[in-house]
Amino acid sequence: MAVNENLLVLWNIDLTLVDVARVTRAAYAEAFAKVVGRPLVQLPQMAGRSESEIFFDALALNDADMSAAADALLEPFSGELSAAMQARHDQLVTQGQLMPGAADALKAVSGQGSVVQSVLTGTSRANAVLKLTAFNLDGFVDFEIGGYGDEVFPRGTLLQVIRQRAETKYGSGFDEVSTVYIADSVRDVAAAALGGARSVAVASGRSSAAELREAGAETVLPDLTDTAALLRILISG
Repeated sequence: MAVNENLLVLWNIDLTLVDVARVTRAAYAEAFAKVVGRPLVQLPQMAGRSESEIFFDALALNDADMSAAADALLEPFSGELSAAMQARHDQLVTQGQLMPGAADALKAVSGQGSVVQSVLTGTSRANAVLKLTAFNLDGFVDFEIGGYGDEVFPRGTLLQVIRQRAETKYGSGFDEVSTVYIADSVRDVAAAALGGARSVAVASGRSSAAELREAGAETVLPDLTDTAALLRILISG
């Protein structure tokens, strides 16, 4: 089984490939307290959201009246969050886990000679590299062309930016049929539609299979354990 034409496969990271929520929450709390000067009591919904969105919502949820300074706090918060995550590198594996089938799925897709794999994620580039490296998944994706939560574009627009980066680097065009976004939230499904990509939703996160279908996902998988089925889906496009 092999993909005969060029294909750009983009992966969400959290709850699609890895589950490091426990470590991430601790890092968020540490970074928030350092930058804002008060404890993080409530953490906003994180599924399908960028680190900047989560930070601004956390300010509101935790009654941190810093509207005038919020934008100025974002950059130091991002730096503190990266440092807090890096300090917890070993905990990513001991307190986190690979999602079922994730490693085999990445390996199987990378075995298709005409496929380029990267990431489209709400996490920053530094934290994306950290998370995938911790689980030895970094060799399967091209981080250079990926899209990250510390970029200024909305995720739908960012998908189009990734496509342009891939076309520039690989000298090959990727259209709406040959671009696939594999992710776990309804917001990710919406981003695929806005950015012009096929959506393969995985019901491994906070969104149910029914919610993912209702959001418009073309295909919904319970998890990533059936690599043969995943390859058939990619080829069918």
